[in-house]
Amino acid sequence: MLDKLEMFIALAKAKHFGKAADDLGITQPTLSTGIKTLEQQLGVKLVFRGSKYGGLTPEGHSALVWARRIVGDARQLKEEMRFKKNGLTGQLRIAVIPTALTWAARLSARFSERNPRVKLTILSRTSIEILSMIENLDVDAGITYLDNEPTGRVSTEPLYRERYMLICGMQSQFSGRDSVGWKELEGERLALLTPENQNRRIINRHFRDAGATPDPWIESDSPVVLVANVEKSDWVTILAADIAAFLTQGKALRMIPLSGSTIAPSVGLVAPYREPHTPTLQVLLNEARKMSDMCD
Repeated sequence: MLDKLEMFIALAKAKHFGKAADDLGITQPTLSTGIKTLEQQLGVKLVFRGSKYGGLTPEGHSALVWARRIVGDARQLKEEMRFKKNGLTGQLRIAVIPTALTWAARLSARFSERNPRVKLTILSRTSIEILSMIENLDVDAGITYLDNEPTGRVSTEPLYRERYMLICGMQSQFSGRDSVGWKELEGERLALLTPENQNRRIINRHFRDAGATPDPWIESDSPVVLVANVEKSDWVTILAADIAAFLTQGKALRMIPLSGSTIAPSVGLVAPYREPHTPTLQVLLNEARKMSDMCD
């Protein structure tokens, strides 16, 4: 039944038989047969079908919760047995908000140094995507905001609080300043992260609190693109302090604190809530706690 539950989870995520089959690397008829078999085994209809996927039935929604739990437990069992036989090995997948990528690199470096036989995959995603990926078992953990999006039932380890910096070129009117107010940036040539990023929504709130409205002329889901545009022209951008320092290092750019009322959201590691955690996840959570303690 386990393979059928995996198919069901994939279908609920993709909301399309063809795409779910592609994601699983199987044919669409194989997927359809697998879902029908699962429905027969459970004695209920899980999916509304017509000429195409029509969504989950009420029973399907309930079954999805159990399917994720059972598949998650099965994966945890396999990892526990692998750990007892071979020690810490395998693959660890982490999704990270764009502004925390430098912290992800720091955490992964610490983890890899102590656990060299675990392979790491690090993906840049929005905070909403990260929670969805954790729920759908697409990643093992995430680094995201802890107090802005509803995180659901997860284990958390705070890492740092996000502070914001203005990045501008040496020719900018702000380049000689020790600080800049949010209101002063109204009407400036702004390059900002795209609205689906929680960082952008926090920045928009800063502007609103200062009685200003941001009007970005460049939007991107990559901090690298934002800083590259500032370096090449008279744009200015706003980024979290840590990644701002990394991206401006060695460049003819200024990094200036933003003054006034500031929101400092907590960013940290999140992982599915389980007691106990898999050995790999527990080690990762421990490393995150040590990093946070060092920064306090």
